[in-house]
Amino acid sequence: MAAKEFIVAIELGSSKITGIAGRKSADGSLQVLAVVREDATSCIHKGVVYNIDKTCVCLTDIITKLKTLLRSEISMVYVGIGGQSIRCICNSSVKNLPEDTIISQDIINELMDNNRCTEYPDLEILDVATQEFKVDTFYQADPVGIQSDKIEGNFLNIVCRKTFYRNLYKCFEKANITIAEMYLSPIALAHSILTEAEMRSGCLLVDLGASTTTVSVYHKNILRHLAVIPLGGNNITKDITTLLMDENEAEEMKIKYATAITAPTETEPDATLPIDDERSVSAKVFNELVEARVSEIIHNVWFGQVPSKYSNRLIGGIILTGGGSKMKGIKKAFADITGIYKIRIAGTVSQKVTSTDEVINAKDGTMCTALGLLAKGDMNCSGATIKPTADLFDTERHAGDTAADPQRTKDGKPGETGQVESPEGTQCPVDKHRPEEKPTQKELIVPPNSGWWSRRYNSLVELFTKIISAEPEDDTQR
Repeated sequence: MAAKEFIVAIELGSSKITGIAGRKSADGSLQVLAVVREDATSCIHKGVVYNIDKTCVCLTDIITKLKTLLRSEISMVYVGIGGQSIRCICNSSVKNLPEDTIISQDIINELMDNNRCTEYPDLEILDVATQEFKVDTFYQADPVGIQSDKIEGNFLNIVCRKTFYRNLYKCFEKANITIAEMYLSPIALAHSILTEAEMRSGCLLVDLGASTTTVSVYHKNILRHLAVIPLGGNNITKDITTLLMDENEAEEMKIKYATAITAPTETEPDATLPIDDERSVSAKVFNELVEARVSEIIHNVWFGQVPSKYSNRLIGGIILTGGGSKMKGIKKAFADITGIYKIRIAGTVSQKVTSTDEVINAKDGTMCTALGLLAKGDMNCSGATIKPTADLFDTERHAGDTAADPQRTKDGKPGETGQVESPEGTQCPVDKHRPEEKPTQKELIVPPNSGWWSRRYNSLVELFTKIISAEPEDDTQR
């Protein structure tokens, strides 16, 4: 039976594009109906689109497969973006006020609008996380109602390259896929993985992906830092290929034998690891290659991306997710370098998830972002039901077969939401799935039988039409 109501989300990862469809219950639990994953190494590099045509083909394939599994058309999708192009920039906006002015919400909104209008060369502001407001010499989270003659707003602007931003929309437009909402994948991931206590007390979220590692720092329920490092699990695989093996063999070796940290006493000096029936490599050399790259990634996370003023405020600890979090010894490696021993591996989201898909039920951290995007959705993405055996002559359209245009609403609350505006502002791309309105015309009567009789019948209809049209209107013209 075709699914009548569902939400569809597409995640553009660092090496794969994932399409997921499911339902969300009133209690927030998720029921996954379909999952499709496509390799995107030929069109996406470290999460950034560099080949529009191939990305368009990949997106079309995902939508086609989802429609087949759901037996329903898809009217729109939620999209999650990330990748190396995304980073954050701190910015301040100051407003001098008349003496004895009581700060109102309009003044706060003006500061936020001024920050949104900040221009960066070749960069586009995707979202803004409001940090705090400085009133006189005090910092306030909500300064409305306070009397002052000066106010300063501190913001964290999340930006990406304009070319990536525009190319992404071109891909969906060319593939005739309507975007319901576009969200930042790291923020959608954080909202589905982190607990309220972790975000309030301060924590570090690390998404260890295939080609990138995403770092998010939260404190007092506010995003304080966001960065994407161009290092991931694929770098470990490439290092292993230097031991004279191809990438497929290196990937299998990594999954089977790789350890983030190994004690000297755990490996015998002459121990070897088999590549196949005829070849093997030194276990010591293999471990040294893996540990060196893992150490480099962790050092870049901790010393390169965690602001010093928050490094000793992460009471909530470190939360690891993504495919790299499956590696043996990864928690100990992080603890030894960061000095933080409260580390949690998030294999799935905090919402209850039901599914028959093996990838979802594996709970290995690879589907957390896709599930987080699915949890963000709140509009029905289903379209017309796909008939298993459609009639060749059935061209009738039903008014209820297509979904209505989504009406976008903007959340007026200050702070980061993860929602990304389209290049045209709040207007979504035109729904390509809606049938065009045609001028009314007389219906063509088609006989019940096809084949020879159908052709003869149509010929007779055309002949009588010509004869009737050729007759004069009255006898006076004869």
